[in-house]
Order: sequence, then structure tokens, then C-alpha cells
Amino acid sequence: MKKSSTFVRKTSAVLMAVLMSVSLLIPVVDASNRGQIDQLKKEATSLNVKKNELKKKLSDLGDDKEKAIEQKTLLDNQCQVIQNEIDNITAQITQYTALISETEEKIAETEAKEQAQYELFCKRVRAMEENGKVSYWEVIFKATSFADFLSRIDFINEIMDYDQRVMDELQGIRDQLAEEKATLEESKAAQVAARTSLNERKQELQTQLEAANALVKKIRSQESEYQSTIKAYEKEEDDIQSKIVELSKQQNMSGPNAGTEVIHSQMGSGGYMWPIANSRKVTSPFGRRASPGGIGSTNHKGVDIGGVGYSSNILASKAGKVIVSQYSRSYGNYVVISHGSGNTTLYAHMSKRLVSAGQKVSQGQVLGITGNTGNSMGPHLHFEITEGGSRTDPLKYLTGYAKAW
Repeated sequence: MKKSSTFVRKTSAVLMAVLMSVSLLIPVVDASNRGQIDQLKKEATSLNVKKNELKKKLSDLGDDKEKAIEQKTLLDNQCQVIQNEIDNITAQITQYTALISETEEKIAETEAKEQAQYELFCKRVRAMEENGKVSYWEVIFKATSFADFLSRIDFINEIMDYDQRVMDELQGIRDQLAEEKATLEESKAAQVAARTSLNERKQELQTQLEAANALVKKIRSQESEYQSTIKAYEKEEDDIQSKIVELSKQQNMSGPNAGTEVIHSQMGSGGYMWPIANSRKVTSPFGRRASPGGIGSTNHKGVDIGGVGYSSNILASKAGKVIVSQYSRSYGNYVVISHGSGNTTLYAHMSKRLVSAGQKVSQGQVLGITGNTGNSMGPHLHFEITEGGSRTDPLKYLTGYAKAW
């Protein structure tokens, strides 16, 4: 009898240890995705604060013609903030998708563990029913000695503890399953809300882009009233060119094209490739021309490539080193690359810049995304080539273009 009770006690202990180890394997949804979502929400709050500050500044300016450039700059900044909001919400949606997928996997695993635990629970209930014919008191009172009495009490306690653990573990798994399902529903609802917010931000961006275009159109159609604005744009472009020439002289470039891939199918003469892969539609040529609306500057310092929208990649026409990557009131977001020996290329009116000053770039590398920032009316790329310190007509090198002016 003593050997039998000892064996049962050891068996019960082993079963409880196995049960406890199983409970430790119950998955908990990884908090990494949730943490990233929380961080993105904090960033979204900051962006919203910044956007409201810009709205107030625009409202304070009113319709002051002397501050038209400042208005356009604020509109550009506001468009950039809204685009950042769009990127932020898109990232949130991606994280929610990952969280939903992960939670669904955890639920499947937990349901399998719940089923196994429930089956174990049922076995214990059947065992208790089968053994119910023999009273615990009867087992205890059959003790042959005091030591045997204590051993029988320990044995009964271990059985009762084990059965309680089976029930507790089953309830714990079911509680976790309910929590995971609640998390899944919350994530799905949050993702739907994020998609709705994304559509709203896209519409808001479109409204602001139209407002920016309308302001530039007004400036160009009312030349006499906005003469100071037009002159300010022209002066800034000339100042920028002088700065570019000076920065180019400071560069000590040696074989900038060495080791870079040349895309021959897009190459023109002089080693330049088209800075846009999906369009060769030139809407405004280099030099003297009738500017949009028939007024304003008649000395265009580069070429405008249209038909690009707000999402086309802008490519480095040659390999070199970025010497300027910033925002200006006239060029908007623009990038300048030095190719050595006074040779530079300029890419303007970007919605987004993807390179920084001091960075070396290969021919064909993406520099930014097309847009409508600065003195621009509609999305396009303004492209300039400078050789020997002077601007030159890019169409001498970019062949196969479609004339659209």
C-alpha cells in the first residue's frame, strides 16, 4: 500500500509539472507591433499640431499680395505635413495588418491548447465519477498506521490539487482566448478607422494642392499687382545659381562616373540620361519663351518635363555628389548634383527629397519624387544643366522628347 501511494504521488507530481510547462507555452501577442503603432500615433499627433499651426499662419496672412510668396511657402509646408500624415497612416495600416495576422495565429494556437485542456478536464471528471463510489473518508479510515494515515491524506490532497489545477488552467486558457479575440476585434476596427482617415488626408492634400496652384495662377495672371513677388522669385533663382557655381568650384571630383551603371537605352549625348523614366513630354523649353499665362519671366533657365503627376521618381542624370538638397521659395524642394569641372544638374519642384547634401549618387539613382512646390503651377520636373558655370539647354542632350509647348 505504501509503495502504491508513493507511486501515485510521484505520477501526480509529474503530471502537474507537465501541465505547468504546457501553461508556460501559452502564447502572448507580441507587443512589438503594438509599440510601433503607439509610436506612429504619437507622431501623428505631432503632425496634426504642426498642421494646425500652419493653418493659423495662413489665416493670419489673409490676402496680402505683398506676402504671396510666404503664403505659397506655407501652403507647400502644409502639403508636406499632410503627405507625412498620409505616410504615417499608411505605416499604421501596415502594422495593424501584421498585428491582425499575428493575433489570428495566436488564437488558432490557443484554441488548440484550450481543446487539449478541455479533454484533460473531461478525463478528470470521468475519473472522479468512477472513483466516487469509494469515499475519501473510507480511504483514510482504512489506514493501518498513523504513518499510513498521513500518507493517505497527502495522496488525497495531491489528487485534489491536481484536479483544481486542471480546472484553473482551463479557465486561464479560456480567459486568454477571450482577450486575444478582443484584441483582434480592436485591431480590425482601428485598421478600418485608419483607412477612413487615410482617404480623408488624401482628399485634404488634394484640396491644399489646388489652393497652391490657384495662388501661383493668380500671381502669374495679375503680373502688375504681384510684380514684387515675380521679381523676388527671379532674384532668388539667380542667387541660387551663383551659389551653385561657387559650390561646384569647391568640389574636387575625380571620375564621378567610375564604377556606376550607365543605362544606355535612356542616354543622350554628353553622358546625360533622362531624369524621368516615364515621361519625355517637355512642356516648357529653355531660354526666351512665353511663360504660362503669357506673362512673367521670359527667360526659362531649364526645361519643364510634364505628365509626371505627384509620384514619379526623379533620377540622377549623371553620377556625382549632391551639393544642395533643400527648399527654396522659387524652386520648392530641389536638389543639385555636381559632376565636376563646373558641371551641375538641378532638379526642382519635388514633393519629396530623398538625398542629402554631401551624398554621392550613381547615375539613375532616385533623388526624389515629382511635385508642385515653389513657383510651380501643376506637378512637373524643372531640370537644369550647368556647364562651365553657365546654364545650357538640356534638350541638346536629352533627345527623343515630345514637344508640348
